[in-house]
Amino acid sequence: MNQNFARCYRLTKTDEFSSVFGFRKAIRGTWLMLHYQPRAEGFVDPRLGLVIGKKLLKRAVDRNRVKRIVREHFRLQRSHLPACDLIVRLHAKPLPLDGKAIADDFIKLLGRLKRPRHAKELR
Repeated sequence: MNQNFARCYRLTKTDEFSSVFGFRKAIRGTWLMLHYQPRAEGFVDPRLGLVIGKKLLKRAVDRNRVKRIVREHFRLQRSHLPACDLIVRLHAKPLPLDGKAIADDFIKLLGRLKRPRHAKELR
């Protein structure tokens, strides 16, 4: 199976990001927040967008490290994910910046995304 992170697996346009944020479904983790929207019929691959602001991580090297970690784990988990658009946003400042903690938080969010909905939510 091809596990690259090609352009077809990325959210690139402002309209795509706005559509996912407008859907208003999100899962909050310790440091990351996962916004998601199911893709239209006929699409089978998930796509990823990242929003890592300067407000929480001042240094570009730290922002890029978080992006690299999330992209890598998305790439490895992509075949197990449902067809949806995902946006990962940093919502709390991780002190100190621990790559393993960020990765674990992202994997937990993906696990909660794949879990079936509760009976209470189906009503």
